[in-house]
Amino acid sequence: MDTETGANVAPIIENAGELVVPTITLYEVFKKLLAEKGEEYALDVVSYMQTGTVIELNSVLSLSAAHISRKYKLPMADSIIYATSLYYSAIIFSCDKHFKDIPGMRYFPKTQ
Repeated sequence: MDTETGANVAPIIENAGELVVPTITLYEVFKKLLAEKGEEYALDVVSYMQTGTVIELNSVLSLSAAHISRKYKLPMADSIIYATSLYYSAIIFSCDKHFKDIPGMRYFPKTQ
């Protein structure tokens, strides 16, 4: 959104063809933007996200996420996202404090 962090990650996500998008990320982004920016904006953003490679949750990712959740004490959604990134050799860019000290992450502290 309209923040310094948003400006920093914009060039990274502008090439939608390279995005790996776990379905749970669609849920999280839509829910947050729906509350903060309204439905039209939220639908525009998740529509763009879906031009990337959308990854459905499956049994392999589920079991991997359970191990990750236990190892790193991550909540369910975050462990699914991380498991997906590991499986697809993707990099996660996040402001989520749960990812701050996780290997292979690009963590950006939230800015106003």
